[in-house]
Order: sequence, then structure tokens, then C-alpha cells
Amino acid sequence: MEDFLNMIMPLLIILGKILLLVVPLLVFVALLTLAERKVIAAMQLRKGPNVVGFWGLLQPFADGLKLFLKETIIPSESSRVIFLMAPMLTFGLALLGWAVIPLSPDFVIADINVGILYLFAISSLSVYGIIMAGWASNSKYAFLGAIRSSAQMVSYEVSIGFVIVTVLMLVGSLNLGDIVKAQSGGILHWHAFGGLFPMFVVFFISALAETNRHPFDLPEAEAELVSGYNVEYSSMSFALFFLGEYANMILMSGMTTILFLGGWQAPADIALFNFIPGVIWFMLKICLCLFTFIWARATLPRYRYDQLMRLGWKVFLPLSLVWVVLTSAYIIFWAV
Repeated sequence: MEDFLNMIMPLLIILGKILLLVVPLLVFVALLTLAERKVIAAMQLRKGPNVVGFWGLLQPFADGLKLFLKETIIPSESSRVIFLMAPMLTFGLALLGWAVIPLSPDFVIADINVGILYLFAISSLSVYGIIMAGWASNSKYAFLGAIRSSAQMVSYEVSIGFVIVTVLMLVGSLNLGDIVKAQSGGILHWHAFGGLFPMFVVFFISALAETNRHPFDLPEAEAELVSGYNVEYSSMSFALFFLGEYANMILMSGMTTILFLGGWQAPADIALFNFIPGVIWFMLKICLCLFTFIWARATLPRYRYDQLMRLGWKVFLPLSLVWVVLTSAYIIFWAV
């Protein structure tokens, strides 16, 4: 019996960690939908949701219940299995990325040495869910939305890849914990406030495009494509796409926090800040990034598709390549 407990205990600990991370994350995703509506309402001098529950806090759960009770309609000419797999894949990949995200020095599900490569691979795979949805729907509108989305996401992943390379060269490690520790010493040591500030801007704007968020939400351009790749979806299958988008926003905000904003590190090495747990700092930085996501949606007009591609291939790609070369030169000639 003791041998059996010793064998199963590590598995139970991992399952506990997964539940401890995934359950609050799902609640966070639900509340993010409310936060977006509230923030945009405040920016437009409206009240936003304020009927269901105190201050409208139960609105996301009412929306979820409504979608859950609706009928799932599958188009008669669609590829049924792929049609149903697509939203599950999109949402599942958004959760899988958190396996290697260190929320504090002591809490990470899988502390692997190639964590950043794992994250890059997971974020790259998310395009498959959208392509599968567009193709399986057997609808020209959905297919055009999926084609737009795949071209957009692949274009900006290239820039994200080169930005990550500059961070890795400076830190000298692929481990996410080491990247955070390299930024210890206060806010002036964070990569976003040093020589990588341009790469921080490129990464954040590319994250907007990668998650199909405003002003780069071309796959869902309702004027041309009704609702893009998810136009044939209803009920919980639509809800999974909706939640997957918001979960991806949180994941990209987490990556931004780790690569450029010092992860769980406090902005200054003083007793008051050091008293606050690292997880709280990590969550506050993610919330700041998410607020900027929402702010961009409330403020900026949507790009035309040619402007979107020009920005990715003719501005961000050359800029990130030049910064890789400059970072290499700095490491060789000036870094001690």
C-alpha cells in the first residue's frame, strides 16, 4: 500500500496543481468578458452590464447558461467530426500553454528547460483550430475568415519568434524562470524599460494580431464576412471559440509579463512591495496588459487587410531582424 501511495502521490500533486491553476483561470476568463464590457462602457460613458447580480458580476455566468441551453446546430453539409473538434482544440491549446508559465518562484506545473519553445509551439498551433473551423463549416464566409486568420497569425508569429530570440540571447536560457530572474532588481532592470523596449512594443502589437483582437480582428470583419470563421457555430461550440479567444489573450499577457515585465518580481526592492506575494504581482501585470488589449479595442479603428500585412512583413519583420543583429553585436562587443 505504501509503495502504491509513493507511486501515485506525484501524480496527485500534479493534478492538484492543474486544478489550482485551471479553475481560477476559467473564472478569470469569464470575468474578463465582463471586464471588457465594463471598461468599454466607461470609455464610451455608458453603464455596461449592471442588472444580473451586484454590479452585473453574474452577467458572464448568465451568458454561459444561455449558450449552454441552446441547441447545437451542425450544418448538414459540414464535416461533422472536424467541425466539433475545432472549438475544443482552440480552447484546449489556450489552456495547455499555462503548463510551463511560472506564476511565482515556487509554483509552476512543468519547469522545463525549453519552456519558451513549448509556449511558442502552442501559440503557433492555435491557428489549426480556426482553419479546421473554416474548412469544416462548408461555407464560403467561414472559409474566407479562416484563410484571413491563418495568413494573419503566421505573419505575426514570425515577428514574435525574432522578438523571443532577442530575449533569449540576452538571458542565455530557454527556461521561463531564468528569464524572470534575469530581470530582478526593480523596474529599471525589466526588459520593457531597457534596450528591448522596441521589441516589447513589437511583441505586444503582434500579440494583438496573433489573438485576432482589435484593431487586427480581420477574420471577424462583420461588414464582409458576417462573423468570419465561426459564423456557422452556435451554442457551446461558439462559446468555446469565444472563451478560447479570451484565454489566448490571458496567455499572451502572461508571456508579455514573463519576457518583458519581470514576471513575479516587484517593481522595486522595498519591504512593502516584497511583502506582497509574487503571484499577486504577476496577476496585476497580466491585468495591466489585458486593460491595454481592451483599451485598443475601444479606441482604434480596424486596419484594412493590406495595412495589416504591410505592418507585419515590411515593418515588424525587418525591425525585429535588425534588433537581433544589434543584440548579437551588443553581447559580443560590449556585454561583460
